Amino acid sequence: ITLSNVQHNKMYDMKEYYERLQIFSDNKRRVDKHNEGNHSFTMRLNQFSDMTFGEFRKTFLWSEPQNCSATRGNFLSSNGPHPDSIDWRKKGNYVTPVKNQGGCGSCWTFSTTGCLESVIAIKTGKLVPLSEQQLVDCAQNFNNHGCKGGLPSQAFEYIMYNKGLMTEEDYPYTAFEGDCVYKPKQAAAFVKDVVNITAYNEMEMVDAVGTRNPVSFAFEVTSDFMHYSKGVYTSTECHKTTDKVNHAVLAVGYGNENGSPYWIVKNSWGPTWGIDGYFLIERGSNMCGLAACSSFPEV
Repeated sequence: ITLSNVQHNKMYDMKEYYERLQIFSDNKRRVDKHNEGNHSFTMRLNQFSDMTFGEFRKTFLWSEPQNCSATRGNFLSSNGPHPDSIDWRKKGNYVTPVKNQGGCGSCWTFSTTGCLESVIAIKTGKLVPLSEQQLVDCAQNFNNHGCKGGLPSQAFEYIMYNKGLMTEEDYPYTAFEGDCVYKPKQAAAFVKDVVNITAYNEMEMVDAVGTRNPVSFAFEVTSDFMHYSKGVYTSTECHKTTDKVNHAVLAVGYGNENGSPYWIVKNSWGPTWGIDGYFLIERGSNMCGLAACSSFPEV
């Protein structure tokens, strides 16, 4: 007998069904317990609820630790006032819809394309979805590892030296590592320089997002993030150091809720996860190492 979970498109045989049911029940208990407590964010069951955190980590996060500390800060602060809050999604057509990385630890490529798409749109008024797959297949020489992980700053460097990135349409996403089939004549996006924000300087991140454009960053995902639903995420489980970050995302804005400052962040787990694919995370305390290695490209 094959049993299917229609909502999330999953199929199980009888044995696996009972194993998954057990994991699902454990996750449900955890979600319920969390939501009964006094927390700044709520949890809910989602497409990952039939997985242990170990399985989830192996499938959706980096398996190769990334050394952020290799990047040297070269961000020149605007020195001007920055807005109290900003959301680039509301300022114009500057952010592409939430994408889904599938079962490949390629979040770093989505953080990269998301940032570059926005930077180009803010500069030219044209918002074009760019190719994550090209980065998965082709950016290895810049210390990136396809489905095992990578860093947006290193991906921006690849695009700069490679002289271009193709569009999503011309080099579509497969969620697997394949041969590099980059065609220079079809390059649609270019990077002139890579701006690395000083490690652990969250005020520089605020300055960059507030006065320039969305910013790519990495942070450490722990088991309490897997079932995030809404509210401002904070964790006592995660670390604040560069060597623990395992997931890259895109800060598209920031704000305050009841005196709690937060970042507005675009994830790459599809639009059904979190707040339509986004989440809010505490700002100003380097929560989960989010200020360890942030960057954006100049075009």
